[in-house]
Amino acid sequence: MGKVLVISTSLRAKSNSDILTKKLIEGAKASGHDVEHISLKGKNISFCIGCLACQNTQRCIIKDDAVEIAEKVKNADTLVFATPIYYYEMSGQMKTLLDRLNPLYPSDYKFRNVYMLSVAAEDEEFVPEKAISGLQGWVDCFGKAEFSGSLFCGGIGDMGEASGKKEELSEAYEFGKTLK
Repeated sequence: MGKVLVISTSLRAKSNSDILTKKLIEGAKASGHDVEHISLKGKNISFCIGCLACQNTQRCIIKDDAVEIAEKVKNADTLVFATPIYYYEMSGQMKTLLDRLNPLYPSDYKFRNVYMLSVAAEDEEFVPEKAISGLQGWVDCFGKAEFSGSLFCGGIGDMGEASGKKEELSEAYEFGKTLK
């Protein structure tokens, strides 16, 4: 099996996306994957300044936690981004990280499959569409990679509420087992 990197982008204490991410990781490990988990909580990630120096050097000129995360992303076979849905979109910290992964574009990155786990208080089917579209747009820039799937768990809003959602916890576990 492969090396899976799971990136949790919620900064909230007792995050519902983190609770479901733990189940996803259990499922991925049960399928034989080597899983590494990174949380953006406590990370210092500055905004991309658009200098594009990274396109020549494959390294960002900004020295913060995004540099180390980018190296881990580059060397993973499979990526999973876990995000809360804010205003029908991925979290701002996830978007900031995606922008900062720009040095990977010209590199010999290993990842081939990219997934998303998203959670929102709203439960309608359309809720994660813009977040998925945003991640799909990022993936489209990497010709060797593909957006391989997503799991949306809606109707979960209160802090820590996901821990009592048996169906969604089971879905997250099963989703983890299906990762390529």
